[in-house]
Amino acid sequence: MKNTVARDYYGILGVERDASDSEIKKAYRKLARKYHPDVNDTEEAAEKFREISLAQEVLSDPNKRRIVDAGGDPMEQAQGGGGNAGYGGFGDIFDAFFGGAQGRGPRPRTEPGNDALLRTTITLAEAYLGAKKDITVDTAVLCSACEGTGSATKSKPVTCSSCGGAGEIQQVQRSFLGNVMTSRPCPTCQGYGDVIENPCNNCHGDGRSLSRRDLVVNIPPGIRDGMRIRMAGQGEVGHGGGPAGDLYVEVHTEPHPIYTRDGDNLHVSATVPMVDAALGTTLTLDSLVGEPITVTIANGTQPGTALREAGKGMPRLRSEEFGDLLIHVDVTVPTDLDGTSRSLLEQLREHRGENTAVNQENGRLFDRLRNKFRRS
Repeated sequence: MKNTVARDYYGILGVERDASDSEIKKAYRKLARKYHPDVNDTEEAAEKFREISLAQEVLSDPNKRRIVDAGGDPMEQAQGGGGNAGYGGFGDIFDAFFGGAQGRGPRPRTEPGNDALLRTTITLAEAYLGAKKDITVDTAVLCSACEGTGSATKSKPVTCSSCGGAGEIQQVQRSFLGNVMTSRPCPTCQGYGDVIENPCNNCHGDGRSLSRRDLVVNIPPGIRDGMRIRMAGQGEVGHGGGPAGDLYVEVHTEPHPIYTRDGDNLHVSATVPMVDAALGTTLTLDSLVGEPITVTIANGTQPGTALREAGKGMPRLRSEEFGDLLIHVDVTVPTDLDGTSRSLLEQLREHRGENTAVNQENGRLFDRLRNKFRRS
């Protein structure tokens, strides 16, 4: 006899065994946004998406969830795994003794749609100013032919003649406990309790069809790399023309050739000649939007100094405030001196009387480090 281990549907979704229906749905949507084929087209992601979709289907069904909680696997039973021929399996018996035979009622024909995720790229200037970006999304939309009814004539479904609208049929099965009454989704109406007599040729009764849509997403000033913008109701239309999910647009920022962003602050490097750093000067930078920014370099500015221009950085998201601009000064020393330049520098050195010397404080630091390594 082949032994099988029931799948851990709770573990697949990453929820506790006492998770509520809303927690299960939230966990599924979070994982679906990561592994949906529209977002991740790898084989591993596709398998993961099938796995989480199956877990969501099982745990959203009260009867299937009861089987899972009892240690069984309703999907294995549905696929014919285990049990003796001619006898009801564990899931059938469990349903019969714990409410399955009483019926669950027809399943709703209209269901909410799933969320969708797209990515777009903007420039740092667009992140500064805000922008409107055109995006194209391939998703399920309300069927234009039947307006979501699923019927070619837009007529309402009629009650299923096989189950009388119950959405399921009952039958007696033999088990080791005797004859038990079990319930199964009606094969005629697929559990809906009603039948679309003349299905729409465009959507085949689903009430929705795949379509490409062009949308405009508003990028707010100050948005950061990796943030997502939610467009309510722009996701996938649900089965039977159900309400659409949301569309999430993940925004990524292209690197800028001059400026680097750090939170709401901007960083830029400025090369200053040695003489200008010693005497002081001013320099002009072009901002992200082309406006001139005048920066004062004080006399005696040292290499590596960071000058701060308050309020010249990125706008803070949903705020009237701005971050700062930090200018990192890189002092250049001339290497190709002509005779006149060398003579002037030698006169300056003689005038100032400065000599090259080892920093005594650094020397003591090296001594301490050397003694430490000797002891170790």
